[in-house]
Amino acid sequence: MFFTLSASRLMKASEVRNQCQESRDNPALLLWIEVEAKKRYFALTKKAAS
Repeated sequence: MFFTLSASRLMKASEVRNQCQESRDNPALLLWIEVEAKKRYFALTKKAAS
């Protein structure tokens, strides 16, 4: 069984392939995920700066 290390958890290679396929099929979903990640990142940096 193959495993791939993700930023949040350990995933099977088949899960990674499925997520990559889903991202290719729906670029709007990928854009939405990116925007949400940036919001969280900026919130964390703003919190750390204060």
